This record gives sequence, structure tokens and C-alpha cells, in this order.
Amino acid sequence: MEVKNEKEIPGKPRLKKMFRPFFASEFMKNHIVRWLLIGIFFLNLINWVFLAIFIRPVDFPIILHYNVYFGVDLIGDWWQAYVIPAMGLVFFAVNFLLACRFFRKKERIASYILLLASLIIQIGLIIASAAIVLINY
Repeated sequence: MEVKNEKEIPGKPRLKKMFRPFFASEFMKNHIVRWLLIGIFFLNLINWVFLAIFIRPVDFPIILHYNVYFGVDLIGDWWQAYVIPAMGLVFFAVNFLLACRFFRKKERIASYILLLASLIIQIGLIIASAAIVLINY
């Protein structure tokens, strides 16, 4: 049996065809949603790159949190600094799924607020990453 191209293989959905209905949906065509998503991804990418530039693998522990009243109160391995942008992705995923659900139920303001909250969370996490870098250098 000879297969001429991938289109003829049964049971093998193509990724482009799978996600086409989602990207063609009203949610993804909305300009406010698009700009918020671009901002969220851009800020999260900045966070990853910022930490990748300044936090390198080392054998000694680094300072992960500093408190004005108590001083250093959290020390850990270098890779634990990368939990901050990972948490940003988790918060974004949860808020994005909820925003999609609310948008389908015609609750657009709620979906905008969820995506805006994700944007604000990303800004806060960049500040936290900058604090870790400043404390350790």
C-alpha cells in the first residue's frame, strides 16, 4: 500500500487544521484580546530572557528574597529563580482559558479583565525578577 501524501493518512490530524477554528474564532479576532495577548507574551519573554542573562548555573545558593525588616529570608538554588516566569505562564494559562470561556458566553468585560490581570501579573513578576537580580549582583 502506497501513500502519496500526508492528507490521505487516516487518523492523523494536521496541527494547522486542528487550531484553525480557534484562531479564526471571534475571540482571537478581537483587537483588545490580541493586544493584551501580545503584551503578555512579550513581558513573559522579557522575564525569561532577563533571568537567562543574569542568573547563571552556580554551585552556591543565591538570594531569592530580601525583606527590609528581617534581611535575607529565602535562599535557594539558581534554577529556583526561573520559577517566577514559569508561574507567570501558569497564571496566564488559567486566565486565558477562563477568558475564552467568558468570551463565548458573551461576558466580554470579564474576559478583558482576566487578560488585563495577566498583564499586570507579568509586570509584577518582572519586578520580582529584577529584585532577585539586583540582590545577587
